[in-house]
Order: sequence, then structure tokens, then C-alpha cells
Amino acid sequence: MEITNIATLGALKTSGYQPKSIKDELRQNLIRKIKAKETTFEGVHGYENTVIPELERAILSRHNINLLGLRGQAKTRLARLMLNLLDEYIPVVKGSDVNDDPLQPISRYATALISAEGDNTPITWMHRSERFAEKLATPDVTVADIIGDVDPIKAANLKLSYADDRVIHYGMIPRANRCIFVINELPDLQARIQVALFNILQEGDVQIRGFKLRLPLDMQFVFTANPEDYTNRGSIVTPLKDRIGSQILTHYPEDIETARRITAQESQLVEGQKDEIYVPDLAKDLLEQIVFEARDSAYVDAKSGVSARLSITAFENLLSTAERRALVAGDKHTSLRLSDFLGIIPAITGKVELVYEGEQEGAAVVAYNLIGSAVKRLFESFFPKVEKLKKQEEETPYDAIVSWFFNQKDGFELLDDVRDKTYKSMLDGITPLDDLLGEYQPKLRKEDSYFVKEFVLWALSEYKQLSKHRFSEGIQFQDPYGSFISGI
Repeated sequence: MEITNIATLGALKTSGYQPKSIKDELRQNLIRKIKAKETTFEGVHGYENTVIPELERAILSRHNINLLGLRGQAKTRLARLMLNLLDEYIPVVKGSDVNDDPLQPISRYATALISAEGDNTPITWMHRSERFAEKLATPDVTVADIIGDVDPIKAANLKLSYADDRVIHYGMIPRANRCIFVINELPDLQARIQVALFNILQEGDVQIRGFKLRLPLDMQFVFTANPEDYTNRGSIVTPLKDRIGSQILTHYPEDIETARRITAQESQLVEGQKDEIYVPDLAKDLLEQIVFEARDSAYVDAKSGVSARLSITAFENLLSTAERRALVAGDKHTSLRLSDFLGIIPAITGKVELVYEGEQEGAAVVAYNLIGSAVKRLFESFFPKVEKLKKQEEETPYDAIVSWFFNQKDGFELLDDVRDKTYKSMLDGITPLDDLLGEYQPKLRKEDSYFVKEFVLWALSEYKQLSKHRFSEGIQFQDPYGSFISGI
């Protein structure tokens, strides 16, 4: 018999159902998954050896959990994925406000109904997807919102005295009995509201407007907090921290490969962009390196963090930049260009908090410089290091390229919206680039070569071997000294 077809308390007893707490559910199902070598938190990358083992230990310990980390570190994602560790269905007394277990009722409504109906008490089944409640801590949250309050309308309709506990309207937490309850940005919750959680976490008492109710709520609490909040906006009161069993520190991806997997998984792309725009691997690495550079930048507030959402939205912006360029030029298919990265500047400026020096530089300038820093950082993984100082007669792999630009009186302009054919022809005209790629990247795919050629030009400008000037229609590259000499 399908368990969800059981509709009465008597039939539930006959089925052999045994009540268990939500923490035991999570623990037992986690043990089963670990034994079966199943992935416990699907789609979370980079935490396999750090956060996830700590989270699993907290669940095995039956702890309430605080996930502490900067923004964009998958804290809420982890909490929501805990739903997969719950039983698929649980029985609930029909009509109960607090999801009463038919065999262990806690509310006055459920106990009275079972006393009156006995084995005929109607029950319903609650799917695990419904067993998740979430509240963002904001300054306007009240005790009535999360715990409950007296409802004068209910008192009037039922003709009840205010001394009768049936006049209570339960808040979010009692209504989330037998559920996972998440409070995001816990330090933003006013201290007096945090105090209201003490007894719920430890003793199970609920106090509402003078009523002291013994409601042994069965809940898994997960809190999230940002370390910045401890100093800038609020704090977690010490007695509440003491009642939270495990505090787990989250972190950003530690390498480009992990960051790429997250971006690929989370980016919201349309099919046309996937089919019509070719994205070289180097471009994907460069995008993630820009985010790494932002996290290390002296102009970006490290305490605020740089969310993983930056690389996700920047990737979406990047493909949209290439798509728009192709539409303007009339190309049906196109390959990503390095100059397309200028289109991600709005994604960067909207995601980073700047320190005073960064504000003085300007958000757009900081974002532009982050792109250049990322190019410079990755360059040495593919080509020989550019030495700042060299002996007068010493040759370098880049001399031929610099000489080529020295002989261009008016510089070399790479325009944004030219067709792919023209773009490739312009880069092919810089013949020393082919020699460089042939020697140091002989296995480079043809479709990647033009992005890498432009990458070399950007890198040489970062190393001051060339000068780069951004103008309204594109980018101009010049020999930094040749233009000066020719003007004398």
C-alpha cells in the first residue's frame, strides 16, 4: 500500500510508522548516503574537503548550524540542499497549524482532535519540498512575525477570552515545526528578537503575550551570517551563539577550475548564445582570474568580499557583448574576443565594494584595471616571462612584435564592431604573432588563436612593451616610444 494513501490515525498505527525527530531523519538519511557513496550536496563545488565534511559532522551530531562566510559562498544553497536528506513524506494531523505528528501531537488543536476522533483522526502527508522555511533577518522583523501574537479577530470570531490560548496566531517558527528553518543574515536581527529564540533552541518553550506554552518544537535551525555584519551592522548575541551547536566557515573557490565549474553551472544562457558564440578556454580562465584579482585588489574592500555571482553575471554579460557585436556586424556566428571583456565592466562595478582609494580611482577604472591585471597574471602560464630590465643587445621573444608596432606610424586600431573576417585579417597582419604562437603554443587550436593573439597584445601593454589606448570605437595599440620619436 502506498504510504500516502493512509488517511487516518488508526491506519497509520497499523502501518508500523514510528515517529522520529527531524534531526534523526537527517542523520539516518545522511548515514545511508555516505554508506552508499552518494553525493550528499549535489552541485556545490570546492567544498568537498572543507565545508561539506564539517556540515556532515554537524548533522551527525544533531546540531543546529551557523554558516559563517562572505556573500556568494553558497550558504543558503547548502541549507536548501539539506532537504534532500529528509524522508520523502511525513504524516501530519489534518488542519494543524504546527504540522503535528499524529503519534506525538504538541498543539492543543491536535490533542483535542485526536481525543475526540481517536483512530478516525484524519491525517495528510507532507512532502519534503514543503519542509523548508526561510526568513531574511531585517530590522523590521518582530517577535510576532517569527514567534506569534494574540489575534483579536480570532478571539472575536470564536468568542474566546484573551485568557484562552486558542486566541494565539502562531508565527513562522511554530508553523515550521518538523521543518528546516533558515534565518539568513542573523546578525541583522535585532538583539531582542535574537533573545526570543533562546528557549526555542534549547528548552522548546514559546512565550507569546503572557502565555507560556510548552511546545517542544522539532526543528532543524540553520543560520547564515557574514563576518562583516559583526562589526558594521550588528552581532550575534553571545547566549544565542552558545545554543548553536556548530559554526562552519565557508570560503570562495580556491582555484580557477572550480570557479569555472560553478560559473558554467549557474550561468543563465539562452540556446542561441551557446550555439552561435565560440568561447575559448583561455577566455573562461581569464574571466575567473578577474574575480581572483578583485579579491586580492587593494582597491576592493576585502571584508565585504567578492561574490561568486560576479563571475556568473560577468559571463552572461560577456556572451551578450559578443552577441550584440555579431548582430551589429551581421555575423551569424562569432568567436569571443578579448575586447568583449570591456562589456563586463557593469557586472564588476555592481558587485564590488571599493575602499576609499578605489572610490578615488573610480569604479569603472578599477574594473578596467582588474581585466589588465588578470591578463598579466595568466600570461606567464603560456609564454615566457617579460623581463622589465634587459641588457642592451639581449634579444627577447617579443622583439619582433614590438618592432612591428614601431614601424606603424599611426598605430594599430582594433575596432569593436568589425566583422569576424575583418577582425581576423587585422590580427593576421601582425605576422610576428604567428611566429610567437607557433614556437610557444604549437598545439593551439585554430579557433582559439585569434583570442590568444589579442591576449598577447594586451599582455605586452601591461608589461609596458606596447601602449594601449581605449577610444570610443575600439582599442589602439602602439609602440610606446616609436610614436614619441616619430613626432620629434
